[in-house]
Amino acid sequence: MIDRMSISNKASAVRKRLEEDSSSPIDIFALVQSIKKLTIVFYPLGNNISGVFLHEDESSVIAVNSSMSLGRQRFSLAHELYHYYYDEGSSSVICQITIGKGNEIERSADIFASYLLMPQTGLYDKIMKIRGEENRKLTVADVVELEQHFGVSRQAMLIRLLEEKQLKATEAETMKRNVILSAAKLGYDVSLYKPTPTDKNKTTLGHYIKLADDLFNSNVVSSGKYEELLLEAFRDDIVYGDDLETGEKNID
Repeated sequence: MIDRMSISNKASAVRKRLEEDSSSPIDIFALVQSIKKLTIVFYPLGNNISGVFLHEDESSVIAVNSSMSLGRQRFSLAHELYHYYYDEGSSSVICQITIGKGNEIERSADIFASYLLMPQTGLYDKIMKIRGEENRKLTVADVVELEQHFGVSRQAMLIRLLEEKQLKATEAETMKRNVILSAAKLGYDVSLYKPTPTDKNKTTLGHYIKLADDLFNSNVVSSGKYEELLLEAFRDDIVYGDDLETGEKNID
């Protein structure tokens, strides 16, 4: 049987390790780049795979399906962090797109991702603030506010609210429809609900890029090989300098 309290504690421990507080929303894309010897690859992995985790003695790789919505990508990355920190028995894991399915490890990783992105205290405080003194029922607008605040998909938010008994199943069912429209009508940026644009849906971050740079600067590889390594990692922006300095202004 899955111990949800234990998993919540594990999520809290990872937030602390990444120097985040115990309740605020996190920018998980930025945080994972600080993890040493971890490479993150964003790539369109089809309709059935949410992410992949690979581990060797000297380094690890997390691949995230960039054809999913941004909110789902954040959840998938958090899910894969469970494998990175706590799934010691696996050197490679392919994770399916459904949430709350699969074996005990996969279900535990989903719960971990939920707590990492939506910590218990932070979620409870936000819900109580929304409900107000009258303790009213949550509406679609409230759910949109919650998912925007924590940066998660509608699916992930509804599953969590059902688990916390903040919604009834019949209420949640009606909120599964018109997800993007419901957010747009409230004035929110809808990029959370859309996949990465096709011209930007392949990239590599973290350890691999730094390692390639270190090898080049140490004269272990030639400039040609360095560029080849970067192009294989979909980092033609570094090789060709495309848009790297766009928007940057010199400060006197």
